[in-house]
Amino acid sequence: MRLLTILDKIAAERAVRGRHRNLIVAATGTGKTIISALDYKRFRQEHSDSPCRLLFIAHREEILSQSLSAFRAVLKDANFGDLYVGKHYPNDTDHLFMSIQTFNSKQYTKKTSPDYYDYIVVDEFHHAAAKSYKKLLEYYKPKILLGLTATPERMDGKSVLEYFDNRIAAEIRLPEAIDRKLLCPFQYFGVSDSVNLEEIKWKIGGYDRNELENVYVFSEEIARRRADEIIRATLRYVTDIDAVKGLGFCVSKKHADFMASYFNDHGIPSVSLTSDTPDEERKEAKSKLVTGRIKFIFVVDLYNEGVDIPEVNTTLFLRPTESLTVFLQQLGRGLRLSEGKDCLTVLDFIGQANKKYNFEEKYEALLSNNRHGVQKEIKNGFISLPKGCYIRLEKVAAKHILDNIKASYGTATGIVANIKTFTEDTGKDISLSNFLDRYSMDPRSLYKYGSFSRLCVKAAIRNDFDEPGEEVLEKALARFATIDSRRFISFLLKILPNVGEVIVNDLSQVEQRMMQMLYATIWQKGVEDWDSPEVCNNIKLIEDSPTMVDELIDLLEYRYEKIDFVDMPVDVGFDCPLDLYCTYSRDQLLVAMDWLNPSSMREGVKWLPDKKIDIFLVTLNKSDKDYSPTTMYNDYSINNELFHWQSQSTTSEGSKTGQRYINHKKLGNRILLFVRDFKTDKLSGATEAYTYLGTANYISHEGSRPMSIVWKLDYEIPAKYINKTNKLLAV
Repeated sequence: MRLLTILDKIAAERAVRGRHRNLIVAATGTGKTIISALDYKRFRQEHSDSPCRLLFIAHREEILSQSLSAFRAVLKDANFGDLYVGKHYPNDTDHLFMSIQTFNSKQYTKKTSPDYYDYIVVDEFHHAAAKSYKKLLEYYKPKILLGLTATPERMDGKSVLEYFDNRIAAEIRLPEAIDRKLLCPFQYFGVSDSVNLEEIKWKIGGYDRNELENVYVFSEEIARRRADEIIRATLRYVTDIDAVKGLGFCVSKKHADFMASYFNDHGIPSVSLTSDTPDEERKEAKSKLVTGRIKFIFVVDLYNEGVDIPEVNTTLFLRPTESLTVFLQQLGRGLRLSEGKDCLTVLDFIGQANKKYNFEEKYEALLSNNRHGVQKEIKNGFISLPKGCYIRLEKVAAKHILDNIKASYGTATGIVANIKTFTEDTGKDISLSNFLDRYSMDPRSLYKYGSFSRLCVKAAIRNDFDEPGEEVLEKALARFATIDSRRFISFLLKILPNVGEVIVNDLSQVEQRMMQMLYATIWQKGVEDWDSPEVCNNIKLIEDSPTMVDELIDLLEYRYEKIDFVDMPVDVGFDCPLDLYCTYSRDQLLVAMDWLNPSSMREGVKWLPDKKIDIFLVTLNKSDKDYSPTTMYNDYSINNELFHWQSQSTTSEGSKTGQRYINHKKLGNRILLFVRDFKTDKLSGATEAYTYLGTANYISHEGSRPMSIVWKLDYEIPAKYINKTNKLLAV
């Protein structure tokens, strides 16, 4: 995502939502800081008559120094700002780069008023749920609060999104950052580890560190055998050991000391560092690594975040990393761009794991397109990685991962087992949202195995229930799990608690259409007469199924919180409930257009003469299995405004339909474009829904029977979707 695009999206969030609290999620630390500096520059230009005081908060001096330099470069002012951290004391408090530790120890709230700072930036915002940030966030009332993070998912499970109305203003995750050459590509090797961790004690949050340390350090024969394996693997996968500038992530200080000593004994110069290591020693180690005097620094919870050694070209994961946040932070230490560095070599040592260990979320985070599922990616050789990246799993390591996924998340039995021990494992109450967040599960994957309510009954943590609508609502849950329209979800949350009391004719026109969408989502057809016995009985079925309705409400609230884009209504000539960039099933979008027999649409095109609207439902990736040669159309985006679309094979340029397409503006007709990746949703196994790209206008065409038409969209295709719609990038 270009910086300008990110800034425009932040501005759009503020304009559309009236929101002055924005969270940027970016996989590159320098990129986040530059974005914040550019946004602050724009803010100063918009408020030139005020002091525009800035407070930049971080938890490490290195981060603050780097950030101050970035702001000075963007603002073209070498004197901008002051550091307030460690030995640095500011001359001026108007533009301050301060550590959170200094903020608290100096009781800084007593020295400034709540509205003193106009613009506050909090870097590494995933720390903000900690108590040390509470006073800062509760005391100040800035015009702008900007949060920066690469990992909004905190390792302790606490959410930071609540500070931003549960919205992310702009996001560029690791795969996209690599594709856009903001980070270097990686070659990842999953190395078979002979140490079996199945029986290691599992506490809240992960393995017992003391037991891991005992295995990796003090069980001498096992520890030395494993260290030998690590050295052999390093020499096997690293092209030139003399060119290595590596970090090794360890479980404890003793483990880091042990690994550094072992590498030194085997002729690979190394040091160990911890958070207790003096700054001078850390700086010296960094210098030695960069100049090649040592090959590895072995660390514990150090260099996870905020400290850049761009020259690092090799990382060793020498302990299981339970937290996705920590995994991405540690991986990110080696992905910084540096002259002469082509890629990062990653060696991850994978043994037989506790069944509660989550391999799946780690690999999903590395994929540009995770719609196939991790199991399929492993079997197919990881085909959905960012450009230039490569993953190879050794045979035994791959088996450990697949066995773990199947046992934990790939079967109903595994999911029930995780539900049963959820509170014990996490310290949290069991709920649908907590469970999905903890295991990074898409609800569509969960609903392959039944409703969450029924799975909880099978896990013996909830009482059994018997409701008439369970079967039909259970089947519908996967369809509700794709809904991402704020307007539609808000309507459903209002209607569902008392759905039996709703008098449809008393609703507004747009609400009546959303009521049709609700009915179509469950029964996959529209309603001609709301007073018919069949419809009344079906509505009564919902009303008499409170457990299932409660779960549906929980699911919709969860989906609402996960919406990460700015939607808006589209002018289509009547009060239509469909919003730009939202996702709808065929049935939902057709009944929203007052076409109440959606199953009659077969070929992906529908002309609604009373609305003067042509609807195009486009499937981007077609396979011979699902489509005959006469329906293998050639549909893709040319850029973020132009879309190439191929008509049905029988449509000629001189036909009534072809002329309607060409002359739609002259005739006062509208073209509506909806796209999806595949016919079948790989997560749920059901029919995939469509993303609404809005209205389009005819530009040109070639050929006849079929016609190849270029349409210009009235709304740009967002960066989030452009990779899916671009022919060259589609999988």
